Amino acid sequence: MSEVLERVRGVRELPLFPLPLVLFPGVPQALHIFEPRYQRMLADVRTGNNLFGLSYFNAGEEAGDRPARGHVGCATEVVEAQPMPDGRSNIITVGLVRYRAESYVERGDPYLVARVEFFEDEEEVTELLARRTREVSEIFTRIAHAVRTINDERGGLPELPEDEPERLSFLVAAAMEMDAEARQSMLELRSTAERLRRLYNLLTQAVEAYEGRARIHAVAKGNGHTGKKLDLEE
Repeated sequence: MSEVLERVRGVRELPLFPLPLVLFPGVPQALHIFEPRYQRMLADVRTGNNLFGLSYFNAGEEAGDRPARGHVGCATEVVEAQPMPDGRSNIITVGLVRYRAESYVERGDPYLVARVEFFEDEEEVTELLARRTREVSEIFTRIAHAVRTINDERGGLPELPEDEPERLSFLVAAAMEMDAEARQSMLELRSTAERLRRLYNLLTQAVEAYEGRARIHAVAKGNGHTGKKLDLEE
């Protein structure tokens, strides 16, 4: 059993916070808690295990008043909370592990509580994971360098956890621009190799555009001087 599954061993019921966003394991998320029912939820989890579930739900697009039974969300841990005098709070959470909401539990709380099953990706061929991890890491690093050039940022990039393919796949997915449906699909996948394959395809489509913008930006900063002579002879 992994360390993260050990962390939630024995947890069968999880308070839920439905929001129109998708959270991935290992990714931090700042939240502003202002509704009374979620103020109560925060107070309850702070006196317990500091865990609640973040489930994607867009009330304007979906039927019903809650995420469907069987949906996949991400359990998140409260690591910092700044309470305000009026009862509101700003909190920092970090995604911990995914869950499938098997059913809802009615126990009189003002917020949703679900009976959940936690899971991680399935075990896969090590060689395939290593190759796909390397491919995604290399092309993502190229894009990250291009973005830093475009934004005039300096300093080195943080190292990607290539020895942890599942974690790397979620960190890269969180950094990419995707709509909520695509993010939710990435969250629900139980194959690291397939998630990495999809990410590689998306990154491949984007890398040339980012590197092209970076080159143009570098030339523009030099007032059009690249330091190289143009050969106009055919």
